[in-house]
Amino acid sequence: MTKYCLTVTCPSRRGIVAAISTFLTDKTCNITDASQFDDQETGYFFMRVSFTPENGSDLAALAEGFAEIAEPFGMTYEFHDESRKMKVAIMVSRFGHCLNDLLYRVRIGALPVEVVAVISNHMDYQKPVVNADIPFHCIKVTKDNKPQAEAAIMKVVEETGAELIVLARYMQILSDEMCQKMSGRIINIHHSFLPSFKGANPYKQAFERGVKLIGATSHYVTADLDEGPIIEQDIVRITHAQSAADYVSLGRDVESQVLARAIHAHAHHRVFLNGNKTVVFPASPGSYSSERMG
Repeated sequence: MTKYCLTVTCPSRRGIVAAISTFLTDKTCNITDASQFDDQETGYFFMRVSFTPENGSDLAALAEGFAEIAEPFGMTYEFHDESRKMKVAIMVSRFGHCLNDLLYRVRIGALPVEVVAVISNHMDYQKPVVNADIPFHCIKVTKDNKPQAEAAIMKVVEETGAELIVLARYMQILSDEMCQKMSGRIINIHHSFLPSFKGANPYKQAFERGVKLIGATSHYVTADLDEGPIIEQDIVRITHAQSAADYVSLGRDVESQVLARAIHAHAHHRVFLNGNKTVVFPASPGSYSSERMG
């Protein structure tokens, strides 16, 4: 069954939902799921609507017809085919747990993405990536060659048509220029429950402070290190009896889950940038189902 979704952002005012639902009804589209949020602080309205076209309407025709509805409301909008898999480039350094988790989820169809490239500054994961029939690119990064390395990375992104870059524990800081060029299209996993315990060794900081909860944060990458809009977070409970190494092991699982959930939300067009924050709508029914179990 063909299923599309419509995402809308605009200044809040009366009649938005009625206009959208009337348009879809007039185009003989059946709404199957809808989420909306009216931000009282910013005065902006956000909406995501899943629907099935019952008369075979295509996306281009719907988008063209919707322009007349969108204009008086000042809407920013997009129509998406929910069966289309988003093209993703994954970047990784020497910690492979997130990469391996993502490759498994993609293989069983649990994530609606196509991994078009894996980029690393080390060779550690070349074999499992190539064995999965995914192009592997080793691009070394040093203080002296960083601009050239980033140019090589962006060349891979452009040639593969990657729509999203995923930093799966990629331990290099991206330049301001790259962050701005790919704004809203780079997702990072940080091994800390931001905004606490930032920096290179948050688990050691957490251990030294004797915390009872550790966690992970997935966010969009901006020029401000680890300050980008947060998409997903989660925690795991620990006790005084566990070591700093235990923290790392327990945190590894949380990182993998949090990153996968953030990518799932982005790929399903459920995430809306809202200033320094995000609006993340719940998943539509059936969107977590996998094509196979192993």
